Amino acid sequence: QVQLVESGGGLVQAGGSLRLSCEFSGDTFSNYAMGWFRQAPGKEREFVAAISWSGGTTYFADSVKGRFTISRDNAKTTAYLQMNSLQPADTAVYYCNTDPRLVNSSWYGGPFWGQGTQVTVSS
Repeated sequence: QVQLVESGGGLVQAGGSLRLSCEFSGDTFSNYAMGWFRQAPGKEREFVAAISWSGGTTYFADSVKGRFTISRDNAKTTAYLQMNSLQPADTAVYYCNTDPRLVNSSWYGGPFWGQGTQVTVSS
């Protein structure tokens, strides 16, 4: 069974940076595309970023483009989300996900999710 464990969340001031990690276990990591979603209080979960199995292709939500980067290390079976120039609007629980899908211009999560890590950005 695939397991995902996120880490790296915390409290940061606006303009600061955080790097989230997602440790994967239970299957062959390089068989999966990986993604990050987030959910703010009172809002639906939304797509943030995705990366192909090889790391060669990345996708970002317009709201984070130019500020966030997604990467992966297949040898370490870990995916990362580097978040720079953080804003209070980025405050949310961030979830790691396997095989997110783009369907009709909308992103949907794949079968496996982590437990989430809280990111809070103060103004």
